[in-house]
Amino acid sequence: MPSSCGLARVMSMDFRSDTLTQPTPEMREAMMQAPVGDDVFSEDPTVRALEDKGAELLGQEAALFCVSGSMANMLGLWLDVDYGTEVLCDQLAHIVRAEMGAHAALHGIQTKSWTTDNGVATLETIEPLVSLTGGFLVRTSTIEIENTMNFASGAIQPLANYTNIAGYCQDNDLRLHLDGARLANACVATSTTLADYGKLATTVSLCLSKGLGAPVGTLLASTKENIEKARVQRKRLGGGWRQAGILAAAGIYALDHHIARLAQDHEGASLFADHVRAVAPWAVTDTIPTNVVVIQTGSLSADEVISQAATQEVKLTKLGPHIVRAVSHLGVSVDQCREAGKVTAMILERAEQQ
Repeated sequence: MPSSCGLARVMSMDFRSDTLTQPTPEMREAMMQAPVGDDVFSEDPTVRALEDKGAELLGQEAALFCVSGSMANMLGLWLDVDYGTEVLCDQLAHIVRAEMGAHAALHGIQTKSWTTDNGVATLETIEPLVSLTGGFLVRTSTIEIENTMNFASGAIQPLANYTNIAGYCQDNDLRLHLDGARLANACVATSTTLADYGKLATTVSLCLSKGLGAPVGTLLASTKENIEKARVQRKRLGGGWRQAGILAAAGIYALDHHIARLAQDHEGASLFADHVRAVAPWAVTDTIPTNVVVIQTGSLSADEVISQAATQEVKLTKLGPHIVRAVSHLGVSVDQCREAGKVTAMILERAEQQ
């Protein structure tokens, strides 16, 4: 919607998550035409095609189509973390903050975390936490990196930093799991490829149902041996599915057609943040690298900001008592990002003036 239409005429805009994307008409057509079979018997040709495509794009031998990013991460860490050892990750990592404690509850995995100011992982931060010997200390077997960092305003893990961490893992017999839920966003923003990151990991996930716009699914990629093990464990977790090619077709379409367009989402998020920053420079970070805008709400509670924004047809999500998040995606235009940013800025500005 053009900005000249004014705030009063803005249609409902949902910025709660990029998981709220809807399949495009072309994607729906691809789903309708997909040949299918029983994937539990490895007989769905469209699932196989998606897995082959995903493995190649991520620079790995094989891939497994999973129902969600959380399941892909669960399987990846199940493969990577030896029993009685630990995984190191950022304290804001999705695996410890937003996966319902599944790694501990279902797979007995212990975590230890580091802290950064901006969500960017460096070897200098991670190395002091690594325990390479047993005895009285829990041995570290795996390092987990999230790219982009969801709860750190979509921060990108620079390839140079990530390469250093991967090299350290290789030199010290450590596994590396890359939570690449929004890896495509990072690659588009930095003109890198999925394989630039994916090939350096022991296991790597890529979500298809966020910015890429598929309705369901995440790929987990690794060696052929690891993926066959993960396929068995996926079934144990209730993740075996039958004629899943209908969903896999959406994933293929997303990989073929929706990666480059992520740049539009990044532009929209930056415009959203610019309007907020103009009246409340303390509320958002100086730069928004991808499609996630984390907003400090100041004197207002997160609930108050969400409630007031909703009255003007803008939906945001709560991250903390005084933190909200807006995520741009396929379902909102750049102009809608601009208008929603104006709405949010106006709410914060009024609060500061009172």
